[in-house]
Amino acid sequence: MKKYILIFSFILTALLISCNKFTTENGIISDGISNPKPPKAIGPPRILFIGNSQIEYFVSAPTLFQELCNCNNKHINVQQLVTMGVSLDKVYYTNKTEANQIFSNIDKDGNYYDFVVLQEATPIALTDLEKYRSNLKLIVEKIHKNSPDVAIYVYQNMSPLPYTNPEYEDYYKELQKNAILAAAFIKNAGLLRVGDAVKDAYDGKSGYKYLSDNKDNLRYGKNILHFTNDGGFLQAVLLYSAIFNKTPIIPKKLILSTGTGEKDNMRKQEVNKVISNPKALEEIAFNNR
Repeated sequence: MKKYILIFSFILTALLISCNKFTTENGIISDGISNPKPPKAIGPPRILFIGNSQIEYFVSAPTLFQELCNCNNKHINVQQLVTMGVSLDKVYYTNKTEANQIFSNIDKDGNYYDFVVLQEATPIALTDLEKYRSNLKLIVEKIHKNSPDVAIYVYQNMSPLPYTNPEYEDYYKELQKNAILAAAFIKNAGLLRVGDAVKDAYDGKSGYKYLSDNKDNLRYGKNILHFTNDGGFLQAVLLYSAIFNKTPIIPKKLILSTGTGEKDNMRKQEVNKVISNPKALEEIAFNNR
């Protein structure tokens, strides 16, 4: 299954790389967007992840985030609507029955969801700001029916190109800018700065080295790059740091990938043996919260 998703994603990436110009808006050089404020919850809060394979592929952001919360005595219910290789609107329509059900659930504190992470498909986040905004609006309007005060994190996509590609920086900056412009139109929304954190890791911040034996420790793929264990760990710690404004205590073991092959899977593994430099990644995540 992963093989076919990679082929589909390659087509999308090829279209992106063939474009030499992006749709831009002038004057945006810094976000000025603070983290959203969650509503007051009665009982354990809920978080919903909506997106595609950047959230879950070799490793799972919802699973890792849940594990970090459990280890740190943060009682939180984690849910997800994830469909591989599609945009936010298609995630909704593909899961319409389930989505409408969870968007109709109610809670006595007035907000069924306290946090939502919205991850748009990279081609749209990069090249179609109008569609990016309309897809966010589509999902947010439905969430607001039962969660009017929910804290929304708009996922800042990472550059789809390898770090060694000379256009990596251009794609990174465009995705950063578009995420800012899209989030600015959403009530109580901020950025989950995944793209910034990934770039800092590639740049060697906090002493992190992304290469081991000429292998990228953060992402894997020839034509589309998905998070491997280091990247998935970085993403989960980033979300925890953004929500709780602190670095989590890291358990000895987390559910991580055994590899990138068809027969590999996710299982409990020792963090210090599987993650190349946990401390550096924790620092990078916290600094991008």
